[in-house]
Amino acid sequence: MKKEVLRIWPELDWIRDNELREKTAKTWEIALERSVLGPDDLEKIPFTLKAGPDLKVSFMVHKRCVVHIAKESGKKMRSFFGDELPVDMDVLISGAILADVGKLVEYELDEKGKAVQGKYGKYLRHPFSGVSIAEECGVPPEVCHIIAAHAAEGDLVKRSTEAYIVHHADFMTFLPFKNRF
Repeated sequence: MKKEVLRIWPELDWIRDNELREKTAKTWEIALERSVLGPDDLEKIPFTLKAGPDLKVSFMVHKRCVVHIAKESGKKMRSFFGDELPVDMDVLISGAILADVGKLVEYELDEKGKAVQGKYGKYLRHPFSGVSIAEECGVPPEVCHIIAAHAAEGDLVKRSTEAYIVHHADFMTFLPFKNRF
């Protein structure tokens, strides 16, 4: 499974800390093992169930876009603000890669084989399941915080700089699809 994770996530190479890179990859491995979906399915299923049935943007295209935007935003913030607003790029990239990992255990397949939100996902949204799997893999709290705070649940906590970046990268690539006019 590790080979498949590395194939769908070439951005793992951007994490310089070997231990964090391994824990990030391991979190994806476990989530895929527990999911009804495989790596190839993630290239086909829509990235959200909230944007209508005609959405053609896949889960992985959206996720990788979020990671790229987060990385570039972190670099720009570091260049403009320096030590006044430090950004840990390894934490940022790991958190962006892991933000939606919990969605893999939210899905079930309906009678036609279509991925739909399952019972588990109705009770525990992906920020919760994502943190649970990440903690199981030893992912540090500063990255788990990004997973927990990237979605609406994070509006109730104080976010780190890295969590704000991932939150905004995620929503700027989601809301335009959800709120098209």
